[in-house]
Amino acid sequence: MSGAARIIAVGDIVTDVLAVLSAPLTTGSDTPAGIRLTGGGQAANTAAWLAWRNVPVTLVAVVGDDEPGRSRLAELTAHGVDCAVRHCPDTPTGTVIVLARDGERTMVNDRGANLRLAPADVESALDRAGDARHLHLSAYTLLDPASRAAGRHALAAARGRGHTTSVDAASAEPLRQVGPAVFLDWVRDVDLLLANADEAEALAGAGSAHAQAEMLTGTVRNAVVKRGGDGAVWASRGGATIEAVTRRIPVRDATGAGDAFAAGLLAAWVEGATPDVALALGSELGAVAVSVVGARPVGFGGWGAAYPALGGQA
Repeated sequence: MSGAARIIAVGDIVTDVLAVLSAPLTTGSDTPAGIRLTGGGQAANTAAWLAWRNVPVTLVAVVGDDEPGRSRLAELTAHGVDCAVRHCPDTPTGTVIVLARDGERTMVNDRGANLRLAPADVESALDRAGDARHLHLSAYTLLDPASRAAGRHALAAARGRGHTTSVDAASAEPLRQVGPAVFLDWVRDVDLLLANADEAEALAGAGSAHAQAEMLTGTVRNAVVKRGGDGAVWASRGGATIEAVTRRIPVRDATGAGDAFAAGLLAAWVEGATPDVALALGSELGAVAVSVVGARPVGFGGWGAAYPALGGQA
């Protein structure tokens, strides 16, 4: 992917405390699990997968002036992510507790320093990333009032510079809390909106993925509804609606799968690929993500290094 246009990812960096449960959660007692600390955050995960694909990527976020923040930045920078990240001295780096079992995950979220993201952080990153063509926004930034101004500014500023834009809808319950009409007004006319099945239902109501995606194109130019192992649907305003299937593989951990899907899709689409090609690469990275524990690529070493079944270096 040498010579590819830079993508700017705006959103969260966190430490994930990931517990892969060996049995259903027993409230009020003990549940056995494998537990590990790992890098997380929707925008940071997508940036990591883009870097793994050798796509130039700049991450815009805020961490605390603490050891977790320094560790999260060190691991991202070491593997090729350009981190336009501010250190906030009086707020800790965000932390998410992730409970994963049977392909599902539940998250307990302390966004920490991510709440301090400001429009000036976005402007600084846009100024420094002169080779950027696209801005990808995690909707967590929009869904919290403390960081909302930065998220809305990111979309407006990117469009003002001629960049295309995309938004990942992030999480169904916060979408329901702010209300679909309000959220859709915030993302009006973005070039691409990505939503999983729960998020699509929160935004477009019950129905088929085809119908939901097509309804969303009344607000955004293109909408993708992700259906996990059942593939994804892409609808374009005034154009065709297509469906992509995905290969089914055993799911070890679904954490970060949607972020990997977004990275694969954007890596292709920003370079001019058709929706079917973009969906195929998104689905392939999503399948890779569910085959490992954690939200990031193993080693960031390229396709062949960690996943020989995928056939060589990207």
